[in-house]
Amino acid sequence: MNTLSHTGKRAATRDVILDSAYALACEGGLEALSIGTLASSVGMSKSGVFAHFGSREDLQLAVLDVGKDRFIADVLVPALKQPRGLPRLRAIVANWIAWVHRYQSGCLLLSAVSEYDGREGALREAVLAQQAGWRDELKKTIAQAVQEGHLRADTDAAQLAFEVQALMLALHHDGGLFGHEEAGRHAAAAFERLWRSGQP
Repeated sequence: MNTLSHTGKRAATRDVILDSAYALACEGGLEALSIGTLASSVGMSKSGVFAHFGSREDLQLAVLDVGKDRFIADVLVPALKQPRGLPRLRAIVANWIAWVHRYQSGCLLLSAVSEYDGREGALREAVLAQQAGWRDELKKTIAQAVQEGHLRADTDAAQLAFEVQALMLALHHDGGLFGHEEAGRHAAAAFERLWRSGQP
């Protein structure tokens, strides 16, 4: 019982640390994370934080995983309740627009791409795997829309997935400059035009 209690407490402490680290990384990126700053934000010693994460890179990788899990939980999982094909794809995009609006101060996943796209190492590999996995999820959903007859049979799923991602990048860009409400409306309208152009 004592061992189980200790394990549960350790996991809860790790979750608290990761919540704080995620918030800090959303503001300043993964490179801005430091063990010292994080320790101060959660009221722990540096050695206490190190007990949960053996290195700064281990911490960054764990925070990146948190970002991925939260994105999937907010954007993909609710969309899976929609019928296969276009309804699901439209739900993904709507949820994605809401995600961008929610994280107006900064999207960890997007900033990680900028931080590590020109580097080598474990963080770049993790970012690449996450982005490739998400692009594959979009392609799969688009392919299902083709199978359901919602999009033309000659639809290039990889190309359309690229274009959807490009719209979301434009949303991130314009949201910070011109306001998220206006940018969100433009992104939604652009996506509607995009999928309608692919109807049979």
